[in-house]
Amino acid sequence: MITVKNICKSFGTLQVLKNIDLEIEKGEVVSIVGPSGAGKTTLLQIIGTLDGADSGTVVIGGEEVTKMSQKKLADFRNRHIGFVFQFHQLLPEFTALENVMIPALIAGVSKSKAKEKAMSLLAMLGLNERVGHKPSQLSGGEKQRVAVARALVNNPDVVLADEPSGALDTKNKEELHQLFFDLRDKLGQTFVIVTHDESLAAITDRTIHMKDGRIEEPALPVEEEPLTPSALGAEEPLTPSALDAEESLTPSALYAEETNSETE
Repeated sequence: MITVKNICKSFGTLQVLKNIDLEIEKGEVVSIVGPSGAGKTTLLQIIGTLDGADSGTVVIGGEEVTKMSQKKLADFRNRHIGFVFQFHQLLPEFTALENVMIPALIAGVSKSKAKEKAMSLLAMLGLNERVGHKPSQLSGGEKQRVAVARALVNNPDVVLADEPSGALDTKNKEELHQLFFDLRDKLGQTFVIVTHDESLAAITDRTIHMKDGRIEEPALPVEEEPLTPSALGAEEPLTPSALDAEESLTPSALYAEETNSETE
């Protein structure tokens, strides 16, 4: 779904990203962790086409976004990428329903269809009683759920989240974390989440560790090899009968050779 190759990025003389390679598969929930200044948010912004790299390529869903014009990038971003930020970034003058509708209207969806989709998402997120409320009338957890609905309204392939639970209390944080996995299971989106929250990172499918502008360990999905006799160094296949040999493995059997040598 996402392939990042040799991404470099500098701000003035400070090199923030250094030859980043990363691959994320469709349907994965991946967390990116590391100390402040490691380059996590910058990498997320480049993957999300909000910023450009100095060199390297980003491919999303088979399309190389690093070669797109600004106009095509804006359209691609609107249709294929959803964003959830630490602070909801909801427009204060609009209701929850209107905030969720806006990306769909920008994409050219009719007002009636945009409203229908926004209502469906808000209901799925438990906000059907809050659709007419403005952000100032919503709790912190409700605002973030509205932001998630807004990110999903155009059925994006990828949802990028930057410290999405950083401003929430423990209860709302746990609910939001579970929501990401529920949405992945229901809708099939790929989630890439920058976080300092160890509890969130611990439950994601994979955790990418960054430090000083580099990924500290391989960032490709790891395929586990099946456990075979050859992998264990056994000459013959392991079978139940092999484990149920005529003589059972007992402490006396382990010391048999030593005892025999002493009596010789």
